Amino acid sequence: MPQKQPPSVDFTLDVRGESCPYPVIYTLETLQQLQKGQLLQVVADCPASLRNVPEEVVKHGYVLEREPEKDGRELYFYIRA
Repeated sequence: MPQKQPPSVDFTLDVRGESCPYPVIYTLETLQQLQKGQLLQVVADCPASLRNVPEEVVKHGYVLEREPEKDGRELYFYIRA
């Protein structure tokens, strides 16, 4: 797991093993359930997620809190609802 984890992750969504487009779909569904301002951490391992997740969450009005992190095959996204 990346060392630089932000201190206030409100919810973690683990979509490892899910192929695209499911990481994007599940991420957007989860963000809709969070309160505005909460921080969602998404853990994925589908290579296409590296482009798709940031692109779609921003398109839907959410904030990518920082650049996606890659740790081996795992990708970490931090998205502000």
